[in-house]
Amino acid sequence: MSPETTLVLTLNAGSSSIKFALYAAADEPREEVTGQVDALGDEAALTLTPKGAEKTRTELGPTDHAAAVEAILGALAPHMAGRAIAGVGHRVVHGGPDLDAPVRLDAAMMARLEDLVPLAPLHQPHNLAAIRAARGAFPDAVQVAAFDTAFHRGKPWVADTYALPRDYYARGIRRYGFHGLSYDYIAGVLAREYPDLARARVVVAHLGNGASLSALSGGRSIATSMGFTALDGLAMGTRPGRIDPGVLLHLMQEDGMGAAALTRLLYHESGLKGLSGISHDMRDLLASEAPEAAEAIDYYVYTLAREIAAMTASLGGLDALVFTGGIGENAALVRARALERLGFLGLAIDPAANAENAAEIHAGACPVLVIPTDEERIIARATVKELAP
Repeated sequence: MSPETTLVLTLNAGSSSIKFALYAAADEPREEVTGQVDALGDEAALTLTPKGAEKTRTELGPTDHAAAVEAILGALAPHMAGRAIAGVGHRVVHGGPDLDAPVRLDAAMMARLEDLVPLAPLHQPHNLAAIRAARGAFPDAVQVAAFDTAFHRGKPWVADTYALPRDYYARGIRRYGFHGLSYDYIAGVLAREYPDLARARVVVAHLGNGASLSALSGGRSIATSMGFTALDGLAMGTRPGRIDPGVLLHLMQEDGMGAAALTRLLYHESGLKGLSGISHDMRDLLASEAPEAAEAIDYYVYTLAREIAAMTASLGGLDALVFTGGIGENAALVRARALERLGFLGLAIDPAANAENAAEIHAGACPVLVIPTDEERIIARATVKELAP
């Protein structure tokens, strides 16, 4: 496979944005351009960052997923230099109980992924819309799906089930876990750069607008803080994390809230946004002097420490802690305050290294690492693998 003539495009589609990256399709994909289409709908805009060059921004106006893919292709055309896109890799949130690895997409697989929409109704339709748009734009390219749930398949039954009647598990009501592409990437970095830790008990904290933890043993997920949906576990930007189901029953029975109202509350109005009344963005809260911002951060740190301890219990001990994601990689105060609560696990932080977002920020015997994640690279690798003869 010649990187001089073959390209791979990755698409990471959400409800209001599409992240994309262009790679030369070498055995280890070589990133050439990254970008994002934001605010899909009436006021979309495309940002483009060629490797080693300045970011540019183009206003698109009214744009849906299909139009966004067309805009992405147009923006990438000058960087393709006559080379063809041989494969398009897609992040797909849900692979259900059975899909535990990337798959090549055909009509039958698309129908199978459509059947999973009820398991991820706020995410899966947008993933599939981007796939359909890409198939139209690149009819001769291999289309590949990489699943956020796949990395967590194979967890022990006790970490995969709920204490409901057993037939619910058979019907697919189970703890799927998400952010698997990120955890897959981190596991790969550990295997290459910290081989002793790759075989050990590691908790990885993926902290962004969405946030979760995964307990890794020997590089495999044995537990995760998210469950059937991406609502459970940690407090997040706009999601509450762990909540007593009785609260939801109360809101249904006493306030008359239906599924649509609860969905909006849980996915869009809670978490840091709901607690602070200011913003879902940790950067805004860290910069604010409002007491409500401080309280939201306090709650976030509290749930983070609690869930790290829970993941440690699932592992039977802790040999390393890894922070990743936008908050995990950049919010030194959040890391420091969470670890203040976790000294009993042997965790201690080097203030100077932490302030610099250094790769190793521990002051004690238990390593604490900061590793930037790269979900798009995992998608690109899966796509290149499908191109191999």
